[in-house]
Amino acid sequence: QVQLVESGGGLVQAGGSLRLSCAASGGTFSRYVMGWFRQAPGKEREFLARISKSGVSTYADSVKGRFAISRDNAKNTVSLQMNSLKPEDTAVYYCAADLLSVTTQPKYWGQGTQVTVSS
Repeated sequence: QVQLVESGGGLVQAGGSLRLSCAASGGTFSRYVMGWFRQAPGKEREFLARISKSGVSTYADSVKGRFAISRDNAKNTVSLQMNSLKPEDTAVYYCAADLLSVTTQPKYWGQGTQVTVSS
């Protein structure tokens, strides 16, 4: 029912910044909790950030102070601003949505966008 499409990934040098976007369609965007995850080769998918229906955000310790999640309900988008990037941030980044919680098996996922941080 809900489709999510990530964009904004690419190659960036260590210490640089990148902004990811996720466009949602097929549902009432303002009713969903949104989140960002990432998965590096050989590793499990990692929770990064979530934002509530009212705009309250929560972050994993690994990205606190560096990443910021935001949503624009008028445009049906959620973004992830990534600053002070490190090579270990290299991964495929995924957008997720759920009516209840994105940290407990979110129902909808995007296809992912590659982020590569060079040293």
